[in-house]
Parts: sequence; structure tokens; C-alpha cells
Amino acid sequence: MRYRPISSHLAIAPPVSVVIPAMNEARNLPYVFRTLPEWIHEVVLVDGRSRDETVQVARDLWPGIKVVGQRGKGKGDALISGFAACTGDIIVMIDADGSADGREIVSYVSALVSGADFAKGSRFANGGGTDDMTAIRKLGNRVLCAVVNAKFGARYTDLCYGYNAFWRHCLDKITLDCTGFEVETLMNIRVVKAGLKVQEIPSHEYDRIHGVSNLRAVRDGLRVLRVILKERGVPRSARRRPVGPALRISVPGGGAS
Repeated sequence: MRYRPISSHLAIAPPVSVVIPAMNEARNLPYVFRTLPEWIHEVVLVDGRSRDETVQVARDLWPGIKVVGQRGKGKGDALISGFAACTGDIIVMIDADGSADGREIVSYVSALVSGADFAKGSRFANGGGTDDMTAIRKLGNRVLCAVVNAKFGARYTDLCYGYNAFWRHCLDKITLDCTGFEVETLMNIRVVKAGLKVQEIPSHEYDRIHGVSNLRAVRDGLRVLRVILKERGVPRSARRRPVGPALRISVPGGGAS
């Protein structure tokens, strides 16, 4: 397959879909879209019933954006809906709070084109960093990461980070069936259990620019731990593919479909 050139650093690349789950992030989206590479195939915004101008701002910033109306609740539910709407060969997941630099996408795509199945962002790999994590969150992430490494034979340096990219066909091997922030951990565990090739990508996480995060360290840490313990005892063949709700997808100039 022949791919189009996208930059001096990456001569050829497949179509890339970027999924952005968002709820009341109108003030942050300009910072997010400002860093997205212009060669991206499509941007899919999953709107979690925003009460501000999130959808309109996104459409103004990225003409042709695909908007998915989230029917359920939680980040996991939003990502699952967004993934289902993607048409690109590669899917990148990025947060809407301005904490991630879209210019890093080229590093993720380069890793995939070079042979990786799953490019996993890491704030603690050499070259990565974070301005956003508290001491208690860093400790929790380190402990949970160590548990996953020990139980599943992984060699992760970071666990609970939402900046990742993967080939779309990987979704057939890592069936997702959770609704909250623990979705990132579930993905990291299941790519290892599926025998997929994972490459960590150093990434810098900046502070949220506006608003307050919905993340709760203790509550969501316990949800992550439950996922780890559950996955340890469930063979891959025993999982059932969930039946998801119908999606509401709207495009500029048209109604929902």
C-alpha cells in the first residue's frame, strides 16, 4: 500500500483519525487544534452533552470535523463511540484539555509505520515529562504500573495516560467494555495479552489550561485496580464482544446519522 508524504520526518503514512472526547472544553479546544498536524485524515470529536460551545468551536476550528454525540457516560464510553466512527487506518486518542501536544502525533505514527501495533505514550520514558500529576497520582501510577508489569509480563514505564495511537485493526483483538478512566489501563493490558507489539513514545503532559478535571485519584485508582485484578483472571477467549448503542454522528451541513 502506498501512503502520502506528511513531513520531513515521516515520508509516508496511512490515513490518521484523531479521536477527542470532550465535555465543556470550548475554551481549551483552540489550544488542542492549534497543534494538530494539517495532514491528519479526520478528527472525530465525541461530545459528552456539553453545555458550552464545544461543538461549535470545534467546527469553526476544524472544518469537516466529524462530531459524535455520546449517549452513555464516561471517558471509556466516549472513546469506544469515537473509535467506531473512525475511518482512518491509524487511530490516535488525545485529551481535549490542552495537556497534550498534537505535534507529537508524528512520533506515534512513525512508530506504527515502522512496525509497532500500539504506540503508547509515556510521561516517564526518557524524554517524557508531566506538569500535571500530583505526588499521590505519581505514586499510584507507579504502583499500578508495577502490578501490571508483574502480572502480565509488560515493561511499561507509564500506565494511566490517555495519549496513545494504534492500527484500527487492533480493536478486533482488544475488545473494550468499560466506561470510565480505567479504559486506558484496560487497553494497555489487553494489547499485551493479545501479543501485540507495543512501543512507548516519550510524551510531555502539560497542565490543563482551563477548567477542572473529572479525574478523581482515589476513586479512579480503585477502578483501575479492579480492572487489573479482573483481567488477571479472565482468559482472552472468555471475553464477549459487547453490543454497543447506535451512534449519532453529525457532519457539517447535514443532520445526525
